[in-house]
Amino acid sequence: MATSAQPPLNLSTGQDWQAQLEEILPRQGEWSEEEYLVLTNHRNRLVELTDGFLEVLPMPTDKHQAILAFLYLAFFHFIEPRGGKARFAPLRLRIRPGKFREPDLLLLLAAADPRRQDRFWEGADLALEIISEDKPERDLVDKRRDYAEAQVPEYWIVNPQAETITVLRLQGAAYEEAGTYRRSESAASVLLPGFSVPVTPTLDAD
Repeated sequence: MATSAQPPLNLSTGQDWQAQLEEILPRQGEWSEEEYLVLTNHRNRLVELTDGFLEVLPMPTDKHQAILAFLYLAFFHFIEPRGGKARFAPLRLRIRPGKFREPDLLLLLAAADPRRQDRFWEGADLALEIISEDKPERDLVDKRRDYAEAQVPEYWIVNPQAETITVLRLQGAAYEEAGTYRRSESAASVLLPGFSVPVTPTLDAD
């Protein structure tokens, strides 16, 4: 007796993929950490986990990647000679049990920091996000709250649409703004004395 072939899995959009995952894999709200880790080891997409729920992030644009490359090189050349480590996405950051984020850029002040693990990092000293047009509140609100929960001391938000770089520093359980920088200015780190990046070349990176 012939059986009908299963339709191919269409990964054209995050929304389509998420709907199909619900049919063939654990339902939304039921994903375990290990299931999430196995999935993200075998998918060329950025996927985040919150208490059993998956969120498939949009593919980055060329402009996003140009800005990220510019910033990564700036952080890398500053922190690596001083014994730290800089990494860019994809690299999972565990906020707490059952919650993972995929920051655009992560930093640790010490290469031997025990939070630096191979499968994912258990924490970071600095996180950076470049805002995507699809859902700005993800970086402006949600991840600001999440990185504060994870006690990440400094959080940078690059907003290509507003042409700003905002530097936030952790004060207790929440971030306060250390500065918002615009074209012709340089964004300065509180965590890394002497480190700054010019806003205009960052936004114009190609």
